[in-house]
Amino acid sequence: MKTNPPKADKIPHTIVKHGHSRVDDYFWMNQRDAEPVLKYLNEENEYAKVNMSSYQGLQEELYKEIIGRIDQKDESVPYYYNEYFYYSRYEEGKEYPIYCRKNKSLDNAEEIILNVNELAVGKAFCSVANVEITNDQKYVVYSVDYVSRRQYEIYFKNRVTGELDKTVISNTSGEFVIANDSKTIFYTKKDAALRPFQVYRFSMDSRESHSKLIFQEDDEMFVVGVNKSKTDDYIFISTNSTLTSEIQYLSANEPNSEFTVFHPREKGMEYSVHHAGNKFYVITNWNAVNYKIMSAVEGKTKKEEWEEVVAHRDEVLIQDIEVFEKYLVIDERLNGLTQFRVIDLNNAKSYHVDFGEPLYAAGFYNNHDYRSVVLRYSFSSLKTPSTVIDINLETQNKEIKKVQKVIGGHDPNAYVTERVWATAPDGKKVPMSIVYAKGTPLNGQQPALLYGYGSYGIIVDPQFSSARLSLLDRGFVFAIAHIRGGQDLGRQWYEDGKFLNKMNTFSDFIACAEYLISNKYAAKNNLFAMGGSAGGMLMGGIANQRPDLFKGIVAQVPFVDVVTTMLDESIPLTVGEYEEWGNPNDEKFYHYMLSYSPCDNVLAQDYPNMLVVTGYHDSQVQYWEPAKWVAKLRELKTDQNMLLFKCNMDTGHGGASGRYQRFQEVATEYSFLISTAKNKS
Repeated sequence: MKTNPPKADKIPHTIVKHGHSRVDDYFWMNQRDAEPVLKYLNEENEYAKVNMSSYQGLQEELYKEIIGRIDQKDESVPYYYNEYFYYSRYEEGKEYPIYCRKNKSLDNAEEIILNVNELAVGKAFCSVANVEITNDQKYVVYSVDYVSRRQYEIYFKNRVTGELDKTVISNTSGEFVIANDSKTIFYTKKDAALRPFQVYRFSMDSRESHSKLIFQEDDEMFVVGVNKSKTDDYIFISTNSTLTSEIQYLSANEPNSEFTVFHPREKGMEYSVHHAGNKFYVITNWNAVNYKIMSAVEGKTKKEEWEEVVAHRDEVLIQDIEVFEKYLVIDERLNGLTQFRVIDLNNAKSYHVDFGEPLYAAGFYNNHDYRSVVLRYSFSSLKTPSTVIDINLETQNKEIKKVQKVIGGHDPNAYVTERVWATAPDGKKVPMSIVYAKGTPLNGQQPALLYGYGSYGIIVDPQFSSARLSLLDRGFVFAIAHIRGGQDLGRQWYEDGKFLNKMNTFSDFIACAEYLISNKYAAKNNLFAMGGSAGGMLMGGIANQRPDLFKGIVAQVPFVDVVTTMLDESIPLTVGEYEEWGNPNDEKFYHYMLSYSPCDNVLAQDYPNMLVVTGYHDSQVQYWEPAKWVAKLRELKTDQNMLLFKCNMDTGHGGASGRYQRFQEVATEYSFLISTAKNKS
């Protein structure tokens, strides 16, 4: 069904930079809450609703199918910390988690710490970032965002009476740390561009004096954060840009003393700090592109005083570490896959954990007990549900603590996973992870969905999705393109997909799409692409460059107005992003970014069927970027394919906050893919 699509007003706005002029006819959409803007967004939403009505039945079927696989009474694996077992659980039909604990034994009575369902009553959006209890057990401290702008308020609830304190701390990042005295709290506040830039010290004993500013980061390239060491001995202030780090530390037992700089920032040098026993472990890229691990002792924390623990290796990326009293566990990446290296600190002997599958995703999971000899980790693959496993680091014996329940049953052996390599135009081999239902004929007739991201060094691991089964069971092949811009093959893989190398991200994805078609994983006229945020920019780029390859594209909260956004320092994240995309105030970056910015390269050509989704309150990618992009596509595209734009007026970058609500969005996207695949025109 098609009606006349919305037609946005054209009001020319000229932008001049480096002697180059651009006309943005839709710049007026930047006026948040203006009547013409709301009118246009509502018209687009209504147009999308009308044109998706023909497969509303499929959308409802998919939604019921997807949530039907979810264990409605799901419960996390309890972890032990300070004489309590902590866990979260869901009640049947409820959207939000309930945070609980039990004292000393899982056989003891349950104490509900925080029921997020109660917080969410009457709210269109509710996201809790952090929940902590003071060491004296008097207060529950939590942070919550009710708007979806990632601006959190911190609340204090009396644990015994359940009464909320009158003190509410607003405009925070959601991060906070409670010192060991149970009354001093450190938290971060945001500036007008929503950048965490200040650290405050708050005392529960002197609320009338409010909080005291103890650190402010004036360089807009940097964001600040606070965290506590696993040993509970130290509190850290981290200051990070994309390329540079600086850490300050303070004894958690002396919260009113002054923070000490661990090592002063040096442009291009990154480091993170973990405390263990009588030393600090430091992960750093100092003379180590893929990072190395060093150690330091208090009072001797400058880099010249560090000692090497694990040397840099060209083929292995060090991603993270987990510190224990007797062991050090390193999260490494080799050939695109995670591996855990366990080092015995007594004798320096090491071994690697065997994950049992050739293609998988794994990560550390709630290891709060520094003195434990058990590492808890999560594991899944494109066909294997998420599994929580404990491994005894001394004996290497494993115990499965939980396997994600797929209601209705799931047989991993009914699906096939593969790792293949496409060849980019410059000869680089680009890995892809692929899954499909056993029995799906790879004859070049079946539909396929190719997913990609390719920015910030973020890795899209081949992990399980129960929702995705709704595509696989309908004959779709699903593939992840591990393109440059991520760190899948090491730090250089990231460097080769950013700044003046950004075009590699697009050409890698296109090479992966061509591989799927030429090797009959996808029908030539039935290949789809999906990506969100910076991955949405990827979708815009490949739509402009190779629209002929794809039958349909789903662009989620897409960052598509790259140059105009990066020239506006008032927009959240802009300045800090200079170290990812480049600064367009520099002419060479301006022209290079202009060469791939999706909004600036829309052409009078045929485009695939497209579904574009965003959130009105998005703090990461403002709603007007996809709105302007869609308006320009409507103006210039020469085809009769579907172009749908849905702007959720209640959400932000992460979509809906509720457990089931978010699957309404997934069902919408999947119904678009399935219905478009069935349409032979």
